[in-house]
Amino acid sequence: MKLKGLRWWIVGLVGLATVINYIDRNALAVMWPGISEDLGMTKDDYAMIISVFMVAYAIGQSLFGKIFDAIGTRISFVFSILIWSVSIACHSLARGVFGFSAARFGLGFGEAGNWPGATKSNAEWFPINERALAQGIFNSGASLGAVISAPLIAVMYEGIGWRSTFLLVAGLGLLWIIPWLIINKKGPKEHPWLSDEEKNYILEGQKLEAFDEEHADSETSEEEEVVPTWGQLLAYKESWAVIISRFFLDPVWWLFVSWLPIYLAEQFGFQVKEIGLFAWVPYVGAALGSLLGGWLSGYWIRKGWSVNRARKTSIVIGGALMLPSLLLTSVASTPTLAVSLIAVILFGFQISIGNIQTLPSDYFSGKTVGSLAGLGGTAAVVGVLITIQLVPIITESSYVPFFILGALLVPFGILAIFLGGKIEPVSRKQNKSITQQV
Repeated sequence: MKLKGLRWWIVGLVGLATVINYIDRNALAVMWPGISEDLGMTKDDYAMIISVFMVAYAIGQSLFGKIFDAIGTRISFVFSILIWSVSIACHSLARGVFGFSAARFGLGFGEAGNWPGATKSNAEWFPINERALAQGIFNSGASLGAVISAPLIAVMYEGIGWRSTFLLVAGLGLLWIIPWLIINKKGPKEHPWLSDEEKNYILEGQKLEAFDEEHADSETSEEEEVVPTWGQLLAYKESWAVIISRFFLDPVWWLFVSWLPIYLAEQFGFQVKEIGLFAWVPYVGAALGSLLGGWLSGYWIRKGWSVNRARKTSIVIGGALMLPSLLLTSVASTPTLAVSLIAVILFGFQISIGNIQTLPSDYFSGKTVGSLAGLGGTAAVVGVLITIQLVPIITESSYVPFFILGALLVPFGILAIFLGGKIEPVSRKQNKSITQQV
């Protein structure tokens, strides 16, 4: 049996896992006004619980990057989603800060695997000119999960309470494992359902000539690819471009993932039901940005642009949308205006981040993509941890500093990409030179 467009089925399942990931992740934030009232908890308690989640997320990003490189995407995804599904179920047992923090640690560690896993899966299943679009489809899963989670969780909370809601959403991840194991039998070189035409399209499209505007001879591509060790990765300026960019830019996304429901509650007096009606809107913008950013760079590559030019142009466009929108949101006077501007912010963010997340597979190949993606994810979480701790302090009297903080992060995150120089594969010659230096 041959399954047409098998690579799109694979990325579709990864995107669906990301939808579930964000439903599980956002459940606490959406229900927090009710949970905090039931258990007598404060905004500082919430910041502590989220920080524990982020510490586990940081550890999980790097560790799962290595796990995915070592044992492959098929089993690693199962391992990741089992951990986070059990952990979200454990939220139903929590009685205070310690209980939620323990459950949140497991959730953060398990959910972290989704990101390096998706980057590695896309590198395996897609040609170079489609990788950013595949990453965009994956990232749109995060946005779609956020869109779905706010109204879904609010309705479930009203109907069955917060403890039963945590139990119910835990089952989604366990159900996902079934089609994943059935469809994702092997990689593209060996999968029995993959047609010869699609296999050749994928494998030929992964050769390195697409990085060169003059389409250099691809016969040298095999010997130019490198697989440096984890330590050697940190000797490359290309690695640091990814790491630094993620450190500064990812907190912009997390400011809203973690704090948007709290912002709506404190700034506009929203309860759980009203949060469910409004909090999904910005993530529609994020979903559209994910798809447009991925399509745009791929379109330019097919038109003859180099990967370097296409990726960097897309990243800069995203930053140009984020910066003014963050400043304008700081003075938004109505919830409708605020969520509309936040939709533009997240639209721009996803245009940029989808292309940034493809860079590990642009620079490296084989058993390195997951490792660099994981290191970038860990750096992102460190940046998020710092901003999360600042939010309760800077929002005591106003949310204006909250949005200014986000605006300050954007240019650093965008400019960091240029530290890596031209976006192209790292050669073995470079690898030998760096190895001699270290």
